[in-house]
Amino acid sequence: MSRMTVVSDAPGVAGIPRRILQTEGVVLLAAALAAYFAGLDEPWWLVPLLLFVPDVFMAGYAASSRVGAWTYNLAHSYPVPAMLGALALAADEPLWQGVALVWFAHIGMDRALGYGLKYGTGFQDTHLGRIGRA
Repeated sequence: MSRMTVVSDAPGVAGIPRRILQTEGVVLLAAALAAYFAGLDEPWWLVPLLLFVPDVFMAGYAASSRVGAWTYNLAHSYPVPAMLGALALAADEPLWQGVALVWFAHIGMDRALGYGLKYGTGFQDTHLGRIGRA
């Protein structure tokens, strides 16, 4: 079992690679919302209702920075919503397809705003660089 790498003063990605990653976030946000509104017949109000649900996983920080980073990263990386979406497609469940798309939209929004995956050293330490005030 691997342990989370503890990084002190993690610089994160900078310059053009960071802008590319943030642009990818914008693309993911737009594509997920386009797929939701063009491909599903689910109500529009589910989008604002569900858009910030993945942030509930920040509650792990109440236990510790390490647990918080693990739970946050679980909710802010692609595998879980991809599995949910694939299962929803296979089961022909449009509501759950919509949930997966809104989840992807949230991840894209966060990446576009510079909120990256977290290191176990603290909420501010992300793969896109340190967030917040110094």
